[in-house]
Amino acid sequence: MKKISVLIPTFNEEENVKLLTEAIKEEFKNELPNYNYEIVFIDNYSKDNTRNIIKELCKSDKNIKAIFNAKNFGQFNSPFYGLLQTTGDCTILMCADFQDPVDMIHKFVKEWEDGYKIVIGIKKKSKENKLVYFLRTCYYKLVKKFSTVEQIEHFTGFGLYDKKFIEVLRNLDDSQPYLRGIVAEIGYERKEITYTQPKRKYGKSKNNWYSLYDAGMIGITSYTKGIMRMATIGGFIIAILSFIMGIVYLIQKLINWNKFSAGVAPVLIGLFFMGSILLFFIGFLGEYILNMNVRIMKRPLVVEESRINFDKNDS
Repeated sequence: MKKISVLIPTFNEEENVKLLTEAIKEEFKNELPNYNYEIVFIDNYSKDNTRNIIKELCKSDKNIKAIFNAKNFGQFNSPFYGLLQTTGDCTILMCADFQDPVDMIHKFVKEWEDGYKIVIGIKKKSKENKLVYFLRTCYYKLVKKFSTVEQIEHFTGFGLYDKKFIEVLRNLDDSQPYLRGIVAEIGYERKEITYTQPKRKYGKSKNNWYSLYDAGMIGITSYTKGIMRMATIGGFIIAILSFIMGIVYLIQKLINWNKFSAGVAPVLIGLFFMGSILLFFIGFLGEYILNMNVRIMKRPLVVEESRINFDKNDS
């Protein structure tokens, strides 16, 4: 009998974890009775009662496993590390807040049984904040425009991954993995299933504008070259325009020596314009260097505090 792993990253989800576990069990009972399963929680140092609830769930069911991180290792490292610890023939990654519909599980499994190694969910609509959804759409299109590899719009990581692809992930040795880009860049042929993303069932989103900015920059600096090339091309164009303007001013001064007065306004405007352009691209350059620095240091993805219900032979 095939085994399916369901990986659920958590961070302060005390109101959702028990209900989600029950919903997943019901899904397997009704739609996938011929499969074994394990539910793996990887908790990113929750400060509420999430860990205690997960411990109780693990006590009541040996098919429920848990990894507790020693601290918060970010929204990308923790899920990626969790994928590497699963033991099923395939792994389904989903969030803990019910925004990834549980009833998609059997749809993923059906496509997997039809031969796809990767089956992912694509948000065609979302009941989240409309402004946030619009900004996400703009971001995806921007990255797609400048990316050197294919990018998948409105893909959050929610999906099914065959154990062969999990093995590919184990061999990456990437200390700052960006799963969304990895799936597009080196993943097997995939099946995409669209869905409407519901609102969170309980609690508030742990993302804020800074965390969204950080996530966005990881995607840009990992898979795009175009923005820094814009700096090179833009600098070349501005240099030519500046040279032409200098020639024009010189000719005007020679022709109308006593009447023509350039003043300081063009100089000040030019200085502020060039200064802002330079700061913008230096900032982007810094983001690229930070990304490189994290990868060069080769720090571990996660440091575990403890784990529950894992056998010694498990990954």
